[in-house]
Amino acid sequence: MTQSLPVRLTPEERQSLLDLTRSGKHDSRVVTRAQILLYADKNGPHRKKQAEIGALLESSVARVSRTCRAFSLEGMHDALYDRPRTGAPPKITGDIEAKMVLLACSDPPEGYKRWTLRLIAEQMVSLGYVDSLSNVAVYKRLKKTKSNRGKSKAGALLVPVRAS
Repeated sequence: MTQSLPVRLTPEERQSLLDLTRSGKHDSRVVTRAQILLYADKNGPHRKKQAEIGALLESSVARVSRTCRAFSLEGMHDALYDRPRTGAPPKITGDIEAKMVLLACSDPPEGYKRWTLRLIAEQMVSLGYVDSLSNVAVYKRLKKTKSNRGKSKAGALLVPVRAS
């Protein structure tokens, strides 16, 4: 567990945090962190210990400590808000989606009555459009399109696959 550093809020910071907690327009994580800072303020009227803050806000003492430490070292904005996460780039881009829809609207391969999600995923990989693709990813992406599935002979059959 990290060592907590003291939190000393200016009157402007205190008012800003109070407004943030009362507005109802922020994520619950941000509001909880603002409440942590308000309770941990050494200059504040409701100063509490970390364990009391954690119990009061139904949070861990480590989270209280991290929030106080982030405020002391990096400032209020970094203590309240998460840093942007880079994440993995999406497998299905607009170009790949267009090819997937085109494939789903075409005639199915020989021996098949209609396209299935697994068949589309396998065909996308075999054509070299993507390295790997699951039927669930195909389902989620095709569900977002405005296609009229099931009304014509061509098109994908969007039936969720249940695990056995």
